[in-house]
Amino acid sequence: MSEEQQAQPQPAPGKKKKKVKVRRPKAEAPRGFRDSFAAEVLARREMLGKITEVYHRYGFDPLETSAIEYVESLGKFLPDVDRPMGGIFGWQDDDEQWVALRYDLTAPLARVAAQYRNDLPNPYRRYAVGPVWRNEKPGPGRFREFYQCDADTVGSPSVAADAEICAMLSDALEAAGVARGDYLVRVNNRKVLNGVLERIKLLDPADPEGDAVQLETRMTVLRAIDKLDKFGTEGVRLLLGAGRKDESGDFTKGAGLSDEQIAIVIGFMEAERAGAAATCAELKGLTQGSMVGAEGVAELEQIGEMLEAQGYGADRIKIDPSVVRGLGYYTGPVYEAELTFEILDEKGRPRQFGSVSGGGRYDDLVKRFTGQAVPATGASIGVDRLLAALKMRGQIREDAAQGPVVILALDREQMPRYQRYCAELRNAGIRAEVYLGGAGNMAKQVKYADKRQSPIAVIEGELEREQGIVQLKDLILGAKLAQEIESNEEWKAQPAQISVKAEDLVAETRKMLARHGLQG
Repeated sequence: MSEEQQAQPQPAPGKKKKKVKVRRPKAEAPRGFRDSFAAEVLARREMLGKITEVYHRYGFDPLETSAIEYVESLGKFLPDVDRPMGGIFGWQDDDEQWVALRYDLTAPLARVAAQYRNDLPNPYRRYAVGPVWRNEKPGPGRFREFYQCDADTVGSPSVAADAEICAMLSDALEAAGVARGDYLVRVNNRKVLNGVLERIKLLDPADPEGDAVQLETRMTVLRAIDKLDKFGTEGVRLLLGAGRKDESGDFTKGAGLSDEQIAIVIGFMEAERAGAAATCAELKGLTQGSMVGAEGVAELEQIGEMLEAQGYGADRIKIDPSVVRGLGYYTGPVYEAELTFEILDEKGRPRQFGSVSGGGRYDDLVKRFTGQAVPATGASIGVDRLLAALKMRGQIREDAAQGPVVILALDREQMPRYQRYCAELRNAGIRAEVYLGGAGNMAKQVKYADKRQSPIAVIEGELEREQGIVQLKDLILGAKLAQEIESNEEWKAQPAQISVKAEDLVAETRKMLARHGLQG
């Protein structure tokens, strides 16, 4: 024994060394996050392809930005102000700069528009797709990571840009599969709301920011109006006043408005009339004496005229004063797209699905970087919510992730031959793979193909190889026949498995795929 070994403590003779228990990490996603498998990923990709095709047709270009931005660049615009760091995931980098995951795709666009302002066309029209992260309390259907799909125009002060975004939202929803009559794009203007806030003495035109208390009261009013669909008029009335207690007993402090102030705000929320012109006439009365309010009503009138000229009626897009949007950076027109069909909530009660998209004009966002006013407007589609809605309507099948044709590996020595068949199918544009879980055991390999939702299994044993044929096993038909046919004789009478010449593999595979409406 070496001197070093002698220096180490030795177990007593005959005593077993104590086994150290290895602590293994728990295999689970963090709270508020989730994994997406093939069916959902492919369905999302297909839906986004249809939406972005509409954006492309409207003349918008794609843009990809970093997932991480400086906190200073992001600003503090999230409505959930009670969360740490304003609801963002942030940390201090090794250069002592605070950075954070982007919470939307608009704030990074503002940074890009400022950083590349001398190189980009003006106006700059872009669309973007990607995940965003919010440090919010997770709940049913509410995740901390989710996808957004945005389209924005930077550099145009004209409300024609706002009208175009609304029209494009309507077209995008229909392209994604939402039937006309099952959605509605609702439009309002923050300037109109500011006119109402002037009337109730919560906004001074000479000092738009006001003090911190006044600013917080205004944001509380905005959040209260935004809860109209959820709590109804009476619920909003409570939130505008002393506050509201929910069914669980939790109390939400209200804005503390007087009865007279509340009546004016409720009148604004309920100002919608039959047609854009009648609604705007009602809003003119509610904002009388406010220059910014009159400007907002005039912009809504222009948007209504432009949309009507393009054939977008009130069944698709309408003026709705109850739309305010929660984010603090909107400065003009705001819009929200909601699905109007009913679903059942977690308690089995019918309710409308609700909003899947929102946006508006944010003329001051780029100004934070440049000091110069840069008009901008845009909208974001909540991809996962829209995907969930289409799934509820049965427009997205659970088996959407059709698997590849699987070539069974029955003989290890014939692997080059199996790979050649696979290459022939792939070169013909047919999704295919060779089973790589070990040769032999045909039953195990067919079970694998079933689990992969494969449409066809290609079988070539020694007998088939001698005859120059392969067997094509129709797994889709086989599954149906297994459910419907009871006797073995009936099973044998069905063409669930056929023999074809090896040189006809591609052509016969295509035929079998075609009878199930699959491409190949």
